[in-house]
Amino acid sequence: MKVISIVGARPQLVKLAPVAAAFAQTDHQHVIVHTGQHYDADLSDVFFSGLGIPDPDVHLGVGSGSHGVQTGSVLSALDPVLEAEQPDWVLVYGDTNSTIAGALSAVKQHLPVAHLEAGLRSFNRRMPEEHNRVLTDHCADLLLAPTEEAMRHLANEGLARRAELAGDVMVDICLRIRDAVLAGEHPAPLLPEGIDPAKPFLLATLHRPDNTDDPARLAAVVGALAALPMPVALLAHPRLTARAEQHGIDLAQGSIHVGRPLPYAGLVTAVLASSGVVTDSGGLQKEAYLLDRVCTTIRPETEWIETLEGGWNHLVPDPHDMARDEWAALVTRRAPEAPHGAPYGDGTAAQRVVKLMEQRAPQHQS
Repeated sequence: MKVISIVGARPQLVKLAPVAAAFAQTDHQHVIVHTGQHYDADLSDVFFSGLGIPDPDVHLGVGSGSHGVQTGSVLSALDPVLEAEQPDWVLVYGDTNSTIAGALSAVKQHLPVAHLEAGLRSFNRRMPEEHNRVLTDHCADLLLAPTEEAMRHLANEGLARRAELAGDVMVDICLRIRDAVLAGEHPAPLLPEGIDPAKPFLLATLHRPDNTDDPARLAAVVGALAALPMPVALLAHPRLTARAEQHGIDLAQGSIHVGRPLPYAGLVTAVLASSGVVTDSGGLQKEAYLLDRVCTTIRPETEWIETLEGGWNHLVPDPHDMARDEWAALVTRRAPEAPHGAPYGDGTAAQRVVKLMEQRAPQHQS
């Protein structure tokens, strides 16, 4: 069986790591195509070396651009690659422009598509990612759902026959790195200057358009972080840095200490060292949950609704709608005493993904 994995953004590279390792234990041919959607070394190159992912077989180098330009660039660059390779499966990950472009390029050439992390829904149609994931699910042949809730969403959309509960491959890599960190196999992360990992601090990321594109909105969110009574290690995504500079907003104010994005192992180490997380990232919400750290999510909704149970994650559509003391108390809250369950699987999702693709490969379909 020949499988082409199409990746291009930081979260996809993390998901690729356990999948590539699972394929390496088989006789299947696994071809990695990197679209280059994330072209910053902090968001891409370091993940291949840090997570032990094989170097990409093909690098398209599409770079930045508007959603239309970026998606179109991936499509036009992928078409000849897929035509030449003729894989048994095209495996796409998550909900980025690379995801929808990979799926469209494959289905136009009548190549079977498997969608990893299928069935997630925010029901926020303002999010480009929501359209990417819905459209990908409806054109894919195999829907690899991470949770029971995702399976329910797919069934509600008439896609149950194509859906399989695979579990979440992010659990595989997160728990593996966690255990290595706790065993002392990874160095301390390069936290922003002024952050002492031996003292309480909050870890923060911010990158979504709804939080960064409007100057007043970004200034309000940064101001809320700056006013917190605990140091905040803000790992500044290139999008955040660019928008802050464009809007004339100083990120390094008040309690905020600004640093660069961390490699995945460094991020896991930083979460474990922190007292809690503040983010608008889908992946970091779940990583905080898996690593037993409370999370405050600056969004009105989340795809990972399981993290909300028991108070591990709390949604805040707008920090300025809360009194300063209320906001500070929420963000610096203690972890719940009751342990959470394991709704995302047991850390063996990648092996299940490979098995499901074997079972559902075209020659096995009736």
